[in-house]
Amino acid sequence: MDRIKHRKHKNREAADLDVTSFMNLMIVLVPVLLLSMVFTHTTVIELNFPSGDNAADVFDPESVHLEVVVNSDGFVVADGRGGAIKTLPKVNGDYDFATLSLVMQELKRRMPEKQDISVLLMEDTNYQTLVSVMDRVRSYPTVMNLEVVQAELFPVISLGDTPRTTSKVVAQVTREAGHST
Repeated sequence: MDRIKHRKHKNREAADLDVTSFMNLMIVLVPVLLLSMVFTHTTVIELNFPSGDNAADVFDPESVHLEVVVNSDGFVVADGRGGAIKTLPKVNGDYDFATLSLVMQELKRRMPEKQDISVLLMEDTNYQTLVSVMDRVRSYPTVMNLEVVQAELFPVISLGDTPRTTSKVVAQVTREAGHST
């Protein structure tokens, strides 16, 4: 009886695994998955926020500080000292981004060394409007060497709130009355 058990053990050999078909599958599957993979491209825009220390520099009369004011009626492109360069009303209830881009291109032609601009927004301005304004102010598409490229306009963008006319009026009345706040 021991002989029979011993014979059965003797006939058993360790079976080798055949992984050839699995390796063939992996050789085909890995490149297909890599080719179909979408790589995420994230763009980061550096923003400059005004601080209390630089408040005196903002109203320096010798340099031009360009502003794009986004309000409920449209855009106002201004020089930062209260002078409006161009007012762009809404067209059919929508902001006129195409004309804003043309105005920015003209300003860049007049001031090619200028890099910075301020975008002033109302409190209830939606995110898509902000992104669209920043895109139009930062660059514009143009054709160079038979290829569409983004030409730089004003890449250094500062964000702020639109000035409140009521607070300016109150401050003016207070100064005229001789009171200080």
